[in-house]
Amino acid sequence: MRFIAFAYPKPGKEHIFKDPLTQGVVAAWIDVQDHQFNPPALKLINELIFKPKNGFTPDTTAVAEEEAKLVKVLDIYEERLGESEYLGGEKFTSADLTHLPNLYYLMQTPMNRVIETRPRVSAWCARIMARPAWSRVVEMVKNTKY
Repeated sequence: MRFIAFAYPKPGKEHIFKDPLTQGVVAAWIDVQDHQFNPPALKLINELIFKPKNGFTPDTTAVAEEEAKLVKVLDIYEERLGESEYLGGEKFTSADLTHLPNLYYLMQTPMNRVIETRPRVSAWCARIMARPAWSRVVEMVKNTKY
């Protein structure tokens, strides 16, 4: 994703920047997503969506542990989003894009409350999930038969 965004930028819609400082900020937030946000988010999605969908009961202990981890990350996001409109700065970047799939699923679970109780995170989430391209992805997924 980083290579494609860097090698094939769309003028005015860049997701990664050639400016080293801006590129570093975006890369740092992608790494936060990858190493801090994703692990608890994926475990919560598994426990709260995929296990029940397949006839299994969620592990409430695991849910509580992963929620505590996610809350810590979202507190950091809440602080960051007080400094800029998006994680990577004042415009949508790959740092925001990488969050969309897991945010989409988390918002369908009781974990939506840990997002919605943080005003800046909630507003950011609503902004990025309302993007036309993401709306098209969601529609495509909803219409796909597996």
